[in-house]
Amino acid sequence: MKYIGLFLLLCPLASFSKPVNINTADAQMISESLVEIGPDKAQAIVDYRNKHGQFKSVLELTRIKGVGEKTLLKNKDNILLKDTDKK
Repeated sequence: MKYIGLFLLLCPLASFSKPVNINTADAQMISESLVEIGPDKAQAIVDYRNKHGQFKSVLELTRIKGVGEKTLLKNKDNILLKDTDKK
């Protein structure tokens, strides 16, 4: 029984991080999918993409204010550049 409680306790944490294509997702999807990316940073990602074109590298995200290497490391398995990146 205690395993069910632990599972239910950890389920919300698993839902925070899920793979997202940063070249096609809207700000809400990016914000909901990536750790430490709130609505404002997610909108900045979309705005950057709209102005400069699709991201060719995940490192390009560091050009956005408030997105650094630590944030990228926390999200490295969940940032996709194309849908075929899915594991």
